[in-house]
Amino acid sequence: MPARAEVTVLAPAPLGGLLSRYLQAPSSAARDVALEAFARDARRTISELLATEGYFSPEIDVRATPGELLVNVVPGRRTVVSTVSVDIRGPLADERRATLAAAWPLARAEPFRDAAWREAKQVVLRQLLDVDFPSASLVDSSAEIDPASATAALRVAYDSGPRTVFGDLRISGLSRYSPDLVRRYSHIVPGASYRQKDVLDLQNALQATPYFASVSVGLADPDDGDSGALPGLRRAPVSVHVQENPAHRLSFGAGISSNTGANGEVIYQGIDFLHRGWQLDAGLRIEQLRQRLYADVRLPPVGNRRDSFGALAEREDIEGLERHRIALAAVRDQRHGNVEGRYTLKWQREIEQPENAEQRSNTALTLDGSWTLRRVDDLLDPRRGFVAQFQAGGGSKALLSDQNFVRLYTRYQHFFPVAERDVVTLRGELGATLAPSRDGIPGEFLFRAGGAQSVRGYSYQSLGVREGSAIVGGRYLAVVSAEYTHWFNDKWGAAAFIDAGDASDQRAALSMAVGYGAGARWKSPAGPLAVDLAYGERDGKLRVHFSLAVAF
Repeated sequence: MPARAEVTVLAPAPLGGLLSRYLQAPSSAARDVALEAFARDARRTISELLATEGYFSPEIDVRATPGELLVNVVPGRRTVVSTVSVDIRGPLADERRATLAAAWPLARAEPFRDAAWREAKQVVLRQLLDVDFPSASLVDSSAEIDPASATAALRVAYDSGPRTVFGDLRISGLSRYSPDLVRRYSHIVPGASYRQKDVLDLQNALQATPYFASVSVGLADPDDGDSGALPGLRRAPVSVHVQENPAHRLSFGAGISSNTGANGEVIYQGIDFLHRGWQLDAGLRIEQLRQRLYADVRLPPVGNRRDSFGALAEREDIEGLERHRIALAAVRDQRHGNVEGRYTLKWQREIEQPENAEQRSNTALTLDGSWTLRRVDDLLDPRRGFVAQFQAGGGSKALLSDQNFVRLYTRYQHFFPVAERDVVTLRGELGATLAPSRDGIPGEFLFRAGGAQSVRGYSYQSLGVREGSAIVGGRYLAVVSAEYTHWFNDKWGAAAFIDAGDASDQRAALSMAVGYGAGARWKSPAGPLAVDLAYGERDGKLRVHFSLAVAF
């Protein structure tokens, strides 16, 4: 036998691959000693591995041939579960006790595997820990194996501990803010049944704010005399410990967009504006085609709603249309179940100068609503589900607007999984501004199309109504898109797509401009980054587009 012989394992699939990974040939050139040691170690290793898969009576033969060690394994009968006893002790209602016992996943006649046995014991425990019983524990478990009959008798016992209800919030670590700020993010009601999800939701909500560098939320030990009046019931306070962030932050950024060109930005963030825990975000963003100065104040949430207000000054020069505008707005973000709602009251005045056309000004006081429903498997990298959005708003001459109008817009995006990694994405947009004409209506309430995440193959906002040498917004919009993305691995993919769309001032004048092409995809931490090369049929040009390809 050579110093390093090849090991061949003969065993039924998939056991052969499992065993081969853990068997190593002897490195000694001493034939008899090496073979004896290898055979002894191999039998022990194989027996232990097979036992984890439910084979407890294997036959193992090890032989040496020139240049090779041959291991022949007959695993024998696989052990199956014969009986299951699930004992749950503690102050549970009979109905829940029965439901938990029925949730035991390793049932009679199923193969006994060590991994399945370990996981099964945790299933019931997790359900106890998640609701009502945070101190539940697994107190006993046994799997009695009978090799002769190849059966396993399973027995588990749990102790639920006392049923727990929430007590008051106990907040520590604050120096700048009032405890009321923390309570605004909490949906925990004292006296309500304990749910681990409520604790995690509070921790995640606080950690997502700019106020705190770190957050820890958990149950505190009950005070003496505060364990509840009923036997088996305890009232546990909720401990919230935070570490505050600095009150002021200045940040800088730079980038490039295929829509508006290179950009740079400076942002000031104050998280204790007027010493009320209000968030002030102010910034200057300079892009090649657009410049913006803004300031927004966000108030802490109240229940499932959050209010903000702000001001904006903006200039842009896109497709021959130069616009200057100022705006004041008050916004309310509010969840309605699974629907995200946004309601905006805005006053704005803009001056438009189309190239080779007359200058005009538009003033409007508008009230708008936007509702978004997301039903996808992954917000940053969806493969299944849909996102739907609907917007409605408008203004009136009777209320500080130059024109009576109502704007309606809807967008729908659906994701279909294909094979193991791939995905088909379908997208559609429809918009209509109901008004006698577009005169007096700010450009924000009209429609243009083209560019990344619109109709690829055409310049940003190049599809619309021609006025002079410029492209301005129209009262109607229609866009459709289909894309197939193939992922080569967990990070890189490629996509092929076709888009079509147009914006016009008359529905009958809509003429769909078609663009198609292909691109690369990279899964960045913020979502898939798309770089596309697209051909626009209408003007016969190739264009490069890049964007963050996430569900809107």
